[in-house]
Amino acid sequence: MAICRLRASLSLLKTKSPFFHHVPLHGFSSSQLSSQFESVGFIGLGNMGSRMANNLIKNGYKVAVHDINCNVMRMFSDMGVPTKETPFEVAEASDVVITMLPSSSHVLDVYTGPKGLLRCTNPMRPQLLIDSSTIDPQTSRKVSVAVSNCILKEKKGYWEKPVMLDAPVSGGVLAAEAGTLTFMVGGSEDAYLAAEPLFLSMGKNAIYCGGGGTGSAAKICNNLALAVSMLGVSEAFVLGQSLGISAGTLTKVLNTSSARCWSSDSYNPVPGVMEGVPASRNYAGGFASKLMAKDLNLAATSAKEGGLQCPLTYQAQEIYTELCKDGHESKDFSCVFRHYYGGQDEL
Repeated sequence: MAICRLRASLSLLKTKSPFFHHVPLHGFSSSQLSSQFESVGFIGLGNMGSRMANNLIKNGYKVAVHDINCNVMRMFSDMGVPTKETPFEVAEASDVVITMLPSSSHVLDVYTGPKGLLRCTNPMRPQLLIDSSTIDPQTSRKVSVAVSNCILKEKKGYWEKPVMLDAPVSGGVLAAEAGTLTFMVGGSEDAYLAAEPLFLSMGKNAIYCGGGGTGSAAKICNNLALAVSMLGVSEAFVLGQSLGISAGTLTKVLNTSSARCWSSDSYNPVPGVMEGVPASRNYAGGFASKLMAKDLNLAATSAKEGGLQCPLTYQAQEIYTELCKDGHESKDFSCVFRHYYGGQDEL
Protein backbone atom coordinates (compact mmCIF):
# COMPACT_ATOMS: atom_id res chain seq x y z
CA MET A 1 0.00 0.00 0.00
CA ALA A 2 2.86 2.37 0.84
CA ILE A 3 4.37 1.73 -2.61
CA CYS A 4 1.10 2.76 -4.25
CA ARG A 5 1.03 5.95 -2.23
CA LEU A 6 4.68 6.69 -3.08
CA ARG A 7 3.79 6.25 -6.75
CA ALA A 8 1.01 8.76 -6.24
CA SER A 9 3.35 11.32 -4.68
CA LEU A 10 5.88 10.97 -7.49
CA SER A 11 3.18 11.63 -10.06
CA LEU A 12 2.00 14.66 -8.13
CA LEU A 13 5.50 16.08 -8.07
CA LYS A 14 6.03 15.58 -11.79
CA THR A 15 2.71 16.97 -13.00
CA LYS A 16 1.34 20.47 -12.67
CA SER A 17 -2.16 20.35 -11.31
CA PRO A 18 -4.49 23.07 -10.03
CA PHE A 19 -5.39 20.83 -7.11
CA PHE A 20 -2.01 20.33 -5.49
CA HIS A 21 0.91 22.27 -4.05
CA HIS A 22 4.30 21.17 -5.37
CA VAL A 23 6.96 20.54 -2.77
CA PRO A 24 10.33 18.77 -2.78
CA LEU A 25 10.32 14.97 -2.73
CA HIS A 26 11.68 14.93 0.80
CA GLY A 27 8.45 16.68 1.88
CA PHE A 28 6.68 13.31 1.89
CA SER A 29 7.42 10.16 3.80
CA SER A 30 5.67 6.84 3.25
CA SER A 31 4.05 7.20 6.67
CA GLN A 32 2.66 10.63 5.77
CA LEU A 33 1.29 9.28 2.53
CA SER A 34 -0.22 6.30 4.35
CA SER A 35 -2.06 8.57 6.76
CA GLN A 36 -3.49 11.16 4.37
CA PHE A 37 -6.79 9.30 4.11
CA GLU A 38 -6.94 7.67 7.54
CA SER A 39 -10.54 8.74 8.18
CA VAL A 40 -13.00 7.59 5.53
CA GLY A 41 -16.66 8.52 5.35
CA PHE A 42 -19.00 6.16 3.52
CA ILE A 43 -22.53 7.13 2.46
CA GLY A 44 -24.92 4.59 0.95
CA LEU A 45 -24.94 1.19 2.66
CA GLY A 46 -27.01 -0.89 0.29
CA ASN A 47 -26.05 -4.29 -1.10
CA MET A 48 -22.87 -2.86 -2.63
CA GLY A 49 -21.97 -0.04 -0.28
CA SER A 50 -22.23 -2.04 2.94
CA ARG A 51 -19.75 -4.59 1.62
CA MET A 52 -17.38 -1.94 0.27
CA ALA A 53 -17.41 -0.17 3.65
CA ASN A 54 -16.72 -3.48 5.41
CA ASN A 55 -13.64 -4.04 3.25
CA LEU A 56 -12.31 -0.59 4.12
CA ILE A 57 -12.76 -1.42 7.80
CA LYS A 58 -10.98 -4.76 7.33
CA ASN A 59 -8.08 -2.93 5.70
CA GLY A 60 -7.56 -0.70 8.71
CA TYR A 61 -9.31 2.52 7.72
CA LYS A 62 -11.25 4.50 10.32
CA VAL A 63 -14.71 4.56 8.77
CA ALA A 64 -17.80 6.61 9.63
CA VAL A 65 -21.05 5.84 7.83
CA HIS A 66 -24.44 7.26 6.92
CA ASP A 67 -27.56 5.82 5.32
CA ILE A 68 -31.26 6.65 5.42
CA ASN A 69 -31.96 3.02 6.40
CA CYS A 70 -32.02 2.92 10.20
CA ASN A 71 -31.62 -0.86 10.32
CA VAL A 72 -28.36 -0.89 8.39
CA MET A 73 -27.10 2.04 10.46
CA ARG A 74 -27.84 0.05 13.59
CA MET A 75 -25.98 -2.93 12.16
CA PHE A 76 -22.83 -0.85 11.68
CA SER A 77 -23.25 0.81 15.06
CA ASP A 78 -23.42 -2.62 16.69
CA MET A 79 -20.10 -3.39 15.00
CA GLY A 80 -18.58 -0.34 16.70
CA VAL A 81 -18.54 1.80 13.56
CA PRO A 82 -19.42 5.50 14.09
CA THR A 83 -22.71 6.46 12.42
CA LYS A 84 -23.66 10.00 11.39
CA GLU A 85 -27.10 11.54 11.01
CA THR A 86 -26.39 13.56 7.85
CA PRO A 87 -23.93 13.61 4.94
CA PHE A 88 -22.55 16.89 6.26
CA GLU A 89 -21.68 15.24 9.59
CA VAL A 90 -19.83 12.53 7.65
CA ALA A 91 -17.82 15.21 5.85
CA GLU A 92 -16.92 16.88 9.14
CA ALA A 93 -15.42 13.59 10.40
CA SER A 94 -13.59 12.44 7.25
CA ASP A 95 -10.47 13.06 5.16
CA VAL A 96 -12.15 11.39 2.19
CA VAL A 97 -15.80 10.56 1.54
CA ILE A 98 -17.08 7.75 -0.68
CA THR A 99 -20.68 7.67 -1.87
CA MET A 100 -22.57 4.68 -3.32
CA LEU A 101 -26.11 5.80 -4.16
CA PRO A 102 -29.03 4.61 -6.31
CA SER A 103 -29.46 7.48 -8.77
CA SER A 104 -28.42 10.93 -9.98
CA SER A 105 -31.07 12.64 -7.83
CA HIS A 106 -29.73 10.91 -4.71
CA VAL A 107 -26.19 12.00 -5.57
CA LEU A 108 -27.26 15.63 -6.05
CA ASP A 109 -29.11 15.61 -2.73
CA VAL A 110 -26.22 14.04 -0.79
CA TYR A 111 -23.66 16.42 -2.26
CA THR A 112 -25.53 19.70 -2.74
CA GLY A 113 -28.70 19.34 -0.62
CA PRO A 114 -29.35 21.37 2.55
CA LYS A 115 -27.65 18.72 4.72
CA GLY A 116 -25.25 17.68 1.99
CA LEU A 117 -21.52 17.14 1.92
CA LEU A 118 -20.59 20.47 0.45
CA ARG A 119 -22.35 23.18 2.44
CA CYS A 120 -19.95 25.53 0.69
CA THR A 121 -20.81 28.41 2.99
CA ASN A 122 -18.46 26.60 5.36
CA PRO A 123 -14.93 25.37 4.57
CA MET A 124 -14.93 21.58 4.25
CA ARG A 125 -12.63 18.99 5.76
CA PRO A 126 -12.40 16.22 3.11
CA GLN A 127 -9.69 16.68 0.50
CA LEU A 128 -11.25 14.04 -1.74
CA LEU A 129 -14.79 12.96 -2.58
CA ILE A 130 -15.36 9.75 -4.55
CA ASP A 131 -18.73 8.90 -6.06
CA SER A 132 -19.09 5.21 -6.95
CA SER A 133 -22.75 5.51 -7.93
CA THR A 134 -23.82 4.64 -11.47
CA ILE A 135 -25.19 7.94 -12.80
CA ASP A 136 -25.09 9.99 -15.99
CA PRO A 137 -21.78 11.68 -16.88
CA GLN A 138 -23.44 15.10 -16.95
CA THR A 139 -24.39 14.88 -13.26
CA SER A 140 -20.90 13.64 -12.38
CA ARG A 141 -19.38 16.68 -14.08
CA LYS A 142 -21.88 19.05 -12.46
CA VAL A 143 -21.09 17.78 -8.96
CA SER A 144 -17.34 17.84 -9.70
CA VAL A 145 -17.57 21.54 -10.56
CA ALA A 146 -19.49 22.21 -7.34
CA VAL A 147 -16.78 20.41 -5.33
CA SER A 148 -13.99 22.37 -7.03
CA ASN A 149 -15.68 25.63 -6.04
CA CYS A 150 -15.40 24.77 -2.34
CA ILE A 151 -12.46 25.50 -0.09
CA LEU A 152 -10.64 23.32 2.41
CA LYS A 153 -10.90 23.92 6.14
CA GLU A 154 -7.25 22.93 6.42
CA LYS A 155 -4.82 22.55 3.54
CA LYS A 156 -2.97 19.30 4.07
CA GLY A 157 0.32 18.72 2.28
CA TYR A 158 -0.15 19.19 -1.44
CA TRP A 159 -3.95 19.54 -1.48
CA GLU A 160 -5.05 23.07 -2.39
CA LYS A 161 -8.78 22.45 -2.80
CA PRO A 162 -11.21 19.53 -2.56
CA VAL A 163 -11.32 17.21 -5.57
CA MET A 164 -13.96 14.79 -6.84
CA LEU A 165 -13.57 11.50 -8.68
CA ASP A 166 -16.41 9.60 -10.36
CA ALA A 167 -15.56 5.95 -9.76
CA PRO A 168 -18.40 3.52 -10.45
CA VAL A 169 -17.74 -0.19 -10.10
CA SER A 170 -18.26 -3.47 -11.91
CA GLY A 171 -18.52 -6.94 -10.43
CA GLY A 172 -21.78 -6.89 -8.50
CA VAL A 173 -22.48 -7.96 -4.93
CA LEU A 174 -20.26 -11.05 -5.09
CA ALA A 175 -17.23 -8.94 -6.04
CA ALA A 176 -18.10 -6.27 -3.48
CA GLU A 177 -18.15 -9.01 -0.82
CA ALA A 178 -14.87 -10.52 -1.98
CA GLY A 179 -13.13 -7.18 -2.52
CA THR A 180 -12.58 -7.89 -6.22
CA LEU A 181 -14.45 -4.98 -7.81
CA THR A 182 -13.20 -3.06 -10.83
CA PHE A 183 -13.28 0.73 -10.46
CA MET A 184 -13.65 2.96 -13.54
CA VAL A 185 -12.32 6.37 -12.54
CA GLY A 186 -12.81 9.81 -14.02
CA GLY A 187 -11.31 13.09 -12.82
CA SER A 188 -7.83 14.38 -12.00
CA GLU A 189 -5.20 11.72 -12.70
CA ASP A 190 -3.20 12.98 -9.72
CA ALA A 191 -6.20 12.45 -7.44
CA TYR A 192 -6.76 9.01 -8.96
CA LEU A 193 -3.19 7.98 -8.13
CA ALA A 194 -3.51 9.30 -4.59
CA ALA A 195 -6.76 7.37 -4.14
CA GLU A 196 -5.51 4.11 -5.66
CA PRO A 197 -4.85 2.43 -2.27
CA LEU A 198 -8.48 3.08 -1.32
CA PHE A 199 -9.72 1.48 -4.52
CA LEU A 200 -7.47 -1.53 -4.05
CA SER A 201 -8.80 -2.00 -0.52
CA MET A 202 -12.24 -2.58 -2.05
CA GLY A 203 -11.36 -4.10 -5.42
CA LYS A 204 -8.69 -5.72 -7.53
CA ASN A 205 -8.64 -3.28 -10.46
CA ALA A 206 -8.77 0.49 -10.79
CA ILE A 207 -8.72 1.89 -14.33
CA TYR A 208 -8.18 5.58 -15.03
CA CYS A 209 -10.59 6.61 -17.80
CA GLY A 210 -9.88 10.32 -18.24
CA GLY A 211 -11.38 13.60 -17.11
CA GLY A 212 -14.47 14.15 -15.00
CA GLY A 213 -17.47 12.08 -16.07
CA THR A 214 -15.50 9.46 -18.00
CA GLY A 215 -15.76 6.93 -15.19
CA SER A 216 -19.53 7.26 -15.29
CA ALA A 217 -19.47 7.01 -19.10
CA ALA A 218 -17.39 3.82 -18.94
CA LYS A 219 -19.83 2.26 -16.48
CA ILE A 220 -22.97 2.84 -18.52
CA CYS A 221 -21.17 1.47 -21.60
CA ASN A 222 -20.09 -1.60 -19.64
CA ASN A 223 -23.61 -2.25 -18.35
CA LEU A 224 -25.09 -1.72 -21.79
CA ALA A 225 -22.81 -4.45 -23.17
CA LEU A 226 -23.61 -6.67 -20.16
CA ALA A 227 -27.37 -6.30 -20.64
CA VAL A 228 -27.17 -7.12 -24.34
CA SER A 229 -24.92 -10.12 -23.72
CA MET A 230 -27.30 -11.44 -21.03
CA LEU A 231 -30.20 -11.16 -23.45
CA GLY A 232 -28.24 -12.97 -26.16
CA VAL A 233 -27.18 -15.77 -23.81
CA SER A 234 -30.72 -16.14 -22.48
CA GLU A 235 -32.16 -16.37 -25.99
CA ALA A 236 -29.54 -18.98 -26.91
CA PHE A 237 -30.45 -21.14 -23.89
CA VAL A 238 -34.18 -20.90 -24.60
CA LEU A 239 -33.62 -21.85 -28.24
CA GLY A 240 -31.20 -24.63 -27.30
CA GLN A 241 -33.62 -26.17 -24.83
CA SER A 242 -36.43 -26.03 -27.38
CA LEU A 243 -34.17 -27.90 -29.79
CA GLY A 244 -33.40 -30.62 -27.23
CA ILE A 245 -29.99 -29.45 -25.88
CA SER A 246 -29.68 -29.36 -22.10
CA ALA A 247 -28.56 -26.06 -20.57
CA GLY A 248 -25.59 -27.81 -18.96
CA THR A 249 -24.38 -29.17 -22.30
CA LEU A 250 -24.93 -25.87 -24.09
CA THR A 251 -23.03 -24.08 -21.33
CA LYS A 252 -20.01 -26.31 -22.00
CA VAL A 253 -20.28 -25.52 -25.70
CA LEU A 254 -20.57 -21.76 -25.21
CA ASN A 255 -17.77 -21.57 -22.67
CA THR A 256 -15.30 -23.38 -24.92
CA SER A 257 -16.40 -21.59 -28.08
CA SER A 258 -16.64 -18.13 -29.56
CA ALA A 259 -19.82 -17.22 -27.64
CA ARG A 260 -18.12 -17.42 -24.24
CA CYS A 261 -18.75 -14.32 -22.10
CA TRP A 262 -19.29 -13.32 -18.46
CA SER A 263 -23.03 -14.02 -18.76
CA SER A 264 -22.32 -17.60 -19.74
CA ASP A 265 -19.23 -18.57 -17.74
CA SER A 266 -19.57 -16.52 -14.53
CA TYR A 267 -23.21 -15.50 -14.18
CA ASN A 268 -25.21 -18.16 -15.96
CA PRO A 269 -28.94 -17.27 -16.03
CA VAL A 270 -30.26 -20.85 -16.04
CA PRO A 271 -31.18 -22.34 -12.64
CA GLY A 272 -29.27 -25.49 -11.81
CA VAL A 273 -26.28 -24.85 -14.05
CA MET A 274 -23.94 -22.87 -11.80
CA GLU A 275 -23.66 -22.58 -8.02
CA GLY A 276 -23.36 -19.29 -6.18
CA VAL A 277 -25.14 -17.12 -8.76
CA PRO A 278 -28.61 -15.54 -8.40
CA ALA A 279 -30.13 -18.09 -10.82
CA SER A 280 -29.33 -20.80 -8.25
CA ARG A 281 -31.39 -19.03 -5.55
CA ASN A 282 -34.50 -18.00 -7.48
CA TYR A 283 -32.76 -14.83 -8.73
CA ALA A 284 -32.50 -13.31 -5.24
CA GLY A 285 -29.70 -10.82 -4.53
CA GLY A 286 -27.26 -9.82 -7.21
CA PHE A 287 -27.95 -6.82 -9.46
CA ALA A 288 -31.64 -5.90 -9.46
CA SER A 289 -33.50 -5.67 -12.76
CA LYS A 290 -34.67 -2.17 -11.84
CA LEU A 291 -31.02 -1.07 -11.61
CA MET A 292 -30.24 -2.55 -15.00
CA ALA A 293 -33.29 -0.75 -16.42
CA LYS A 294 -32.01 2.48 -14.85
CA ASP A 295 -28.56 2.03 -16.38
CA LEU A 296 -30.05 1.28 -19.78
CA ASN A 297 -32.11 4.46 -19.48
CA LEU A 298 -28.86 6.37 -18.88
CA ALA A 299 -27.26 4.74 -21.93
CA ALA A 300 -30.30 5.38 -24.12
CA THR A 301 -30.49 9.02 -23.05
CA SER A 302 -26.79 9.53 -23.76
CA ALA A 303 -27.15 7.88 -27.16
CA LYS A 304 -30.10 10.09 -28.09
CA GLU A 305 -28.32 13.23 -26.90
CA GLY A 306 -25.37 12.28 -29.09
CA GLY A 307 -27.57 11.57 -32.09
CA LEU A 308 -26.39 7.96 -32.25
CA GLN A 309 -28.19 4.98 -33.75
CA CYS A 310 -28.07 2.29 -31.04
CA PRO A 311 -30.90 -0.17 -31.76
CA LEU A 312 -29.70 -2.83 -29.29
CA THR A 313 -29.57 -0.23 -26.53
CA TYR A 314 -33.18 0.74 -27.11
CA GLN A 315 -34.34 -2.88 -27.43
CA ALA A 316 -32.59 -3.88 -24.19
CA GLN A 317 -34.07 -0.82 -22.47
CA GLU A 318 -37.56 -1.84 -23.59
CA ILE A 319 -37.13 -5.44 -22.43
CA TYR A 320 -35.88 -4.55 -18.94
CA THR A 321 -38.50 -1.83 -18.53
CA GLU A 322 -41.18 -4.40 -19.38
CA LEU A 323 -39.60 -6.90 -16.98
CA CYS A 324 -39.89 -4.38 -14.15
CA LYS A 325 -43.48 -3.53 -15.03
CA ASP A 326 -44.26 -7.25 -14.79
CA GLY A 327 -43.24 -7.21 -11.13
CA HIS A 328 -39.68 -8.51 -11.32
CA GLU A 329 -37.84 -5.27 -10.55
CA SER A 330 -36.25 -6.62 -7.37
CA LYS A 331 -35.08 -9.87 -8.98
CA ASP A 332 -31.56 -10.16 -10.35
CA PHE A 333 -31.33 -8.99 -13.96
CA SER A 334 -30.48 -12.54 -15.10
CA CYS A 335 -34.11 -13.46 -14.35
CA VAL A 336 -34.84 -12.19 -17.85
CA PHE A 337 -34.10 -15.77 -18.95
CA ARG A 338 -37.15 -17.13 -17.20
CA HIS A 339 -39.55 -14.23 -16.84
CA TYR A 340 -39.18 -12.56 -20.22
CA TYR A 341 -38.19 -15.43 -22.48
CA GLY A 342 -40.07 -18.14 -20.59
CA GLY A 343 -36.94 -20.24 -20.16
CA GLN A 344 -36.99 -23.50 -18.22
CA ASP A 345 -34.73 -24.81 -15.49
CA GLU A 346 -31.94 -27.06 -16.74
CA LEU A 347 -33.31 -30.09 -18.52
